[in-house]
Amino acid sequence: MTQHFPTRQLRFFLTAPSPCPYLPDRFERKVFAHLPLSDGASVNDSLTQVGFRRSQNIAYRPACESCTACVSARIPAADYIFSRSERRSLNRNEDLERRIVPAESSIEQFDLLRRYLTTRHAEGGMAEMTWPDYVAMVEDTAVRTHVVEYRTPGRAGYPGDLVACALVDEMSDGLSLVYSFYEPTAQRRSLGSFMILDHIVQAGLTGQPYVYLGYWVRGSEKMDYKARFSPIELLRPQGWTLLSARELRAATSAVTA
Repeated sequence: MTQHFPTRQLRFFLTAPSPCPYLPDRFERKVFAHLPLSDGASVNDSLTQVGFRRSQNIAYRPACESCTACVSARIPAADYIFSRSERRSLNRNEDLERRIVPAESSIEQFDLLRRYLTTRHAEGGMAEMTWPDYVAMVEDTAVRTHVVEYRTPGRAGYPGDLVACALVDEMSDGLSLVYSFYEPTAQRRSLGSFMILDHIVQAGLTGQPYVYLGYWVRGSEKMDYKARFSPIELLRPQGWTLLSARELRAATSAVTA
């Protein structure tokens, strides 16, 4: 199938069914397209706004036949009110040095990723990621993207320890968190949530409307955490709408159960 975008027609393809990585006893299918090298950034913007995610030079979204659990989520940065616990998380990590670096992979980043995957996602599809795989994930793209590194304070002119990383796309209407990982032994810092909160702060400081989080999957322990952030918008058939108070209470109960 084809869909019109400002500069060209894209060809979309459908994957074969495969076991769902989020919900047991279900199968997933995805529709995907290759991002063009010439105007990949603008096409990526358009696709992200209608529910696609980026992986290297491919944009994809779920196209499951009997399940609609995966819903695109984004945070309206300007309207976000930080809770007490979220402010504590930001304060707890205020010693970290935040640095934006070009989308170029490093062995230090890869070593951190391996520790994260081995500890947190040993059974996941990315568990066997190799160095060439990581290089491709970071560098194989024509969109506007960068890596945000978080480090402990440096000493005697030497950089501190790398404790968290986020691969982030710069959208026309905000920031899209493509993938993030962190030091699994630093549990007290809650680095996964902190990186989302930090990007809400950065979006607010730079006047960017949204922080895109990817898919919220209700009922999935891996993805339910996104419902903790409020306000949050979900992409419904009628467009982007705020998660209702009732849905929020139900989702929060599922997360804390």
